[in-house]
Amino acid sequence: MIRDATARDAAGIAAIWNPVIRDTSITFNSAEKTEADIAGLIADRQAAGHAFLLAEEAGRIAGFASYAQFRAGTGYGRTMEHTILLDPVAQGRGLGRALMRALEDHARAAGMTALIGGVSAENSAGRAFHARMGFAEVAILQRVGFKFGRTMDLVLMQKFLA
Repeated sequence: MIRDATARDAAGIAAIWNPVIRDTSITFNSAEKTEADIAGLIADRQAAGHAFLLAEEAGRIAGFASYAQFRAGTGYGRTMEHTILLDPVAQGRGLGRALMRALEDHARAAGMTALIGGVSAENSAGRAFHARMGFAEVAILQRVGFKFGRTMDLVLMQKFLA
């Protein structure tokens, strides 16, 4: 089931997000998210009319997806950058596709014209997932990320919604 996130979901979201932050190069961020951070992010995004969605299976959070404005300024108001993560045990069963479709539907209904995914160049599974969902690689930003004592590239992937 796909549904809107609430502040009560923050602990379950953190349980998925923080191991990715701590242990992988999927994100360049190295500061783990607190429950308060996540609850604030949910509230801020929803107040702005942006989505913060969850995939649930058997009453537990299996993944989440969200979007916010790609860059500041009114000229970017219809281009959103998204985040999507699944619990590793939930991967490979179509939940990521369902979550992404729901995110795209929300963005489209809100008048957004494009979604951008910033995917670590080292995240081949993430790049392949986005390609299967119709995203195109539009830029490689070389050595813009730093984590685990090394620089990493960021791949920008874009999908037009309208």
